[in-house]
Amino acid sequence: MVEKRSRGMSVKFIVEAGIMVALATILSYVKLYHMPQGGSVTAGSMVPIVLVGLRYGVKKGVLVGMLYGVLQSILEPYVVHPVQYILDYPLAFGLLGLSGVGYKSYSKVSEKGLAQYGAIVAGVALGILGRFASHVTAGAIFFKEYAGDRNAWIYSSIYNGTFLSLELVITVVAILLLWKPLERIGAEK
Repeated sequence: MVEKRSRGMSVKFIVEAGIMVALATILSYVKLYHMPQGGSVTAGSMVPIVLVGLRYGVKKGVLVGMLYGVLQSILEPYVVHPVQYILDYPLAFGLLGLSGVGYKSYSKVSEKGLAQYGAIVAGVALGILGRFASHVTAGAIFFKEYAGDRNAWIYSSIYNGTFLSLELVITVVAILLLWKPLERIGAEK
């Protein structure tokens, strides 16, 4: 039986990634609040993608996030320009894979506990900050008419920060609750 794929992705990873993208997609439809010009607070739709980054590292996390972003663009598209598409979909969701920085950090922590959870929270925050930066850039460039007389960058930061800060809290809480049981399952190295 062949276990490894040509790019170092095992069948286990491919199956887990597919399940996580499907779960993230389902959770994206459970909207707690929908912003007027796009974006929403969901029931933890970023959790599965962030988990991939935390369990498998940055490269695989970014890849799975980009795939999820493309799927989101098919299911709920809002595209005004090709660059805006890249910023708001594959890049924004791909940057959630930066949570994989926590993978490197927590795996080096010899004592499981507060330091490990700190590395995990830092990874989650970095991933969501990456998504935030991508959406802010798209908003300031392509949706500046919504800012009116205000600075487009500040308006876009406030607008995107409104829902992504709540998503950050939901994601961190969910990851911290799920981490201990998921840690027993383990990821491939």
